[in-house]
Amino acid sequence: MSEQTFNQKIELKYVGKKVPRVDGVGKVTATSRYVADYHIPGLIYGKILHSTIPRGRIKRIDYSEALKLDGVVAVVTGKDIPNQNLYGYTYPDEEVLAREEVRFWGQGIAVVGAISEEIAEKALELIKVEYEELPAVFDAVEAMNPNSPQVNVRERNIIAELHTEKGNVDDAFDNADIVLERTYKTQRVEHSYLEPDAVVVVPKGDHLDVISNAQYAFFARQYLAQVLSKPLSKIRLTVPTIGGSFGGKDNSAIWTAARAAILAIKTGRPVKMVLSREDVMMESTKRHPFTMKYKIAAKKDGTIVGLIAVNIADGGAFAGTSPFVAFRAHVHSTGPYDIPNVKVDTYVVYTNNPPSGSMRGFGCPQVNFAIDSIVDELAKELNLDSFDVKYKNLVKNGSITMTGQELTNHIVSVRQTAERAFELSSWQTKRKEFKKEKGRYIKGIGIANGIRGVSLGGEMPEFATAEVIVNTDGSITIACGLQDPGQGSRTVLSQITAENLGVSIETVNYLELDTSITPDALPTTASRATIMGGNAILNATNQIKQRMRKVASQLLGVPEEKIVFKDDFVRDKENPETKISFKELAAKCIFSGVNLTAVGLFVAPPLTWDPNTGKGTTYFTFAYFTNVAEVTIDTQTGQVRVDRIYSIHDSGKIVNPNTAKGQVYGGVAMGLGYALFEEFKMENGIPQTLNFDKYRIPYARDMPDVIIEFIENPDPSGPFGAKSLGEPALDTVACSIVDAIADAIGKRIYSLPATPSKILEALKD
Repeated sequence: MSEQTFNQKIELKYVGKKVPRVDGVGKVTATSRYVADYHIPGLIYGKILHSTIPRGRIKRIDYSEALKLDGVVAVVTGKDIPNQNLYGYTYPDEEVLAREEVRFWGQGIAVVGAISEEIAEKALELIKVEYEELPAVFDAVEAMNPNSPQVNVRERNIIAELHTEKGNVDDAFDNADIVLERTYKTQRVEHSYLEPDAVVVVPKGDHLDVISNAQYAFFARQYLAQVLSKPLSKIRLTVPTIGGSFGGKDNSAIWTAARAAILAIKTGRPVKMVLSREDVMMESTKRHPFTMKYKIAAKKDGTIVGLIAVNIADGGAFAGTSPFVAFRAHVHSTGPYDIPNVKVDTYVVYTNNPPSGSMRGFGCPQVNFAIDSIVDELAKELNLDSFDVKYKNLVKNGSITMTGQELTNHIVSVRQTAERAFELSSWQTKRKEFKKEKGRYIKGIGIANGIRGVSLGGEMPEFATAEVIVNTDGSITIACGLQDPGQGSRTVLSQITAENLGVSIETVNYLELDTSITPDALPTTASRATIMGGNAILNATNQIKQRMRKVASQLLGVPEEKIVFKDDFVRDKENPETKISFKELAAKCIFSGVNLTAVGLFVAPPLTWDPNTGKGTTYFTFAYFTNVAEVTIDTQTGQVRVDRIYSIHDSGKIVNPNTAKGQVYGGVAMGLGYALFEEFKMENGIPQTLNFDKYRIPYARDMPDVIIEFIENPDPSGPFGAKSLGEPALDTVACSIVDAIADAIGKRIYSLPATPSKILEALKD
């Protein structure tokens, strides 16, 4: 069954090894500094006033009483923003502070600066806001109706739409043996990062020093400069240790920094703003809720011949990254299945709900739930084994995606991951055993396969840059714009640096991000840090090696092509004892005028995606994975216990097995919460879960046994063959759990999360 693999027979010292995290000591000893740890003499504290209606005109903001409170230094509103133009990640439709109209409950409308957080909080209570309420819309499907209230600047409330057709869908459905049509829904989800958004802004003449936990520092600086009408060179943004993000701090860092900066400019004093958990939950972006209408056609043997899908995503009040999420969801709508005839329409729309935005998975967990569920249902309708039907239809080398891209230039390994999951989980045996379970507790098993395009994809030009400096003592300094919000990329990129230069990893130092000196590498998102940053570092270190080889060649009397870098020495490949230490060679190079600083650039291969036709190449390579879940259900309470997850991934060469497993453990935890209980609940535009007392995330006791294996087919486009893992670790976890629930109870849950009440209702039916 397995497809041909190839091995990369290179002796590696650091890549592929369990190297301790380079930031580990600081974190476990509590010596790492987070934004909230910074204190600047004379600073004031900022607190945000949020709207208390979902939509309306602001008639008046009276903060005169707040200014009278002892300790209050200033109050700023939208009228204090130097540049009144709208800004946005993709479309200019957003305001730092609402000026004339609020578009969702919780939108920021004013900021108080005071000498303490307590005084600032008290001052918020003294501000009076008078609104004229306006009609609002909270349902994404309803918002597409031409008669619905217009939420924001784009016509028909459509933020973005994509349409793709492949083959002849009408013929496929006319000649099919079976047709199923279903509607699936996913919920709004909070990121739940441990560290809330925070910023410290220090005015220095006409310059600003900004300390922020932004996930993409250069984007935050760009829009900070825009709203303040300042050149980029006048704003320095540094990023210390980040306590999690999962995409959330992509957007919220912008308005957090801008609000603090406006207050700092107005008062001439440093400003510190650390959001409360309620602040974060009411105003930060959420994972997009999706409504997905899927219709599938197949033959009696389970061969899928056609798919029609309509995806409608709730983008909330602002566009943010919604067009990017819509793109990724759209092109992954068929999942890892080879379907010859396809018609997919995807829409993301404005509503008067909190803005949706980047979150780990970026549209894939939603459409994966739909495509996996309907294929699972197809198997049951045909009385076939779910594994068999899914496996039969999986893509392989030479398959053509729904956009017309041929899967070549890498090993399409989803059949390998599926086979290994099948074997490891004892799928056949457990399917039979679980069917025999009687009484209160019943068991089920489910399998979900996945494909994920690597990096940003689409029509965006994509690159990463990294600066590598060899110091006179042979130690190495790295500066790269790819931030590490906790996933371990600093460690992985340090391993790649040490491996390619042949030096000890202990000598490598990965600098904290500083926009004044760090080269931009585009955002730390789309699971792109290892493949993009790693390639940029290889480019930089190769430049340095080339320069050092020339000097070593002269010193050792060895041709350049025979010189290798290994174990802190530069040697003759054929006569290893002819050598010079890397440290000594570095000093000789630098003191003889050889530049050992290099900026490496990696530009992703060009793509042909055309959003107007919905056709073309969408990603330069793909990652593949399979999850099998085992569950036990209490038929009296509807409670689900996930007993075991088998998670098999081909993410190319695994640079660090420890950090890789950490990604998968985290992905399983997040997928479990998505499947069973996480939901940011709204009622008529008003959030009902503004803290963790009501918003349920997985506890340690919820975690199942997680069995992880990596199938390492080195990818030709990746550094040492590595590619993406961060989001694949999550993408199909919820699907496998919901499939296992369906296997146990014989009924499908069509909307996430699969709560006890939904399960009891299904059992009753």
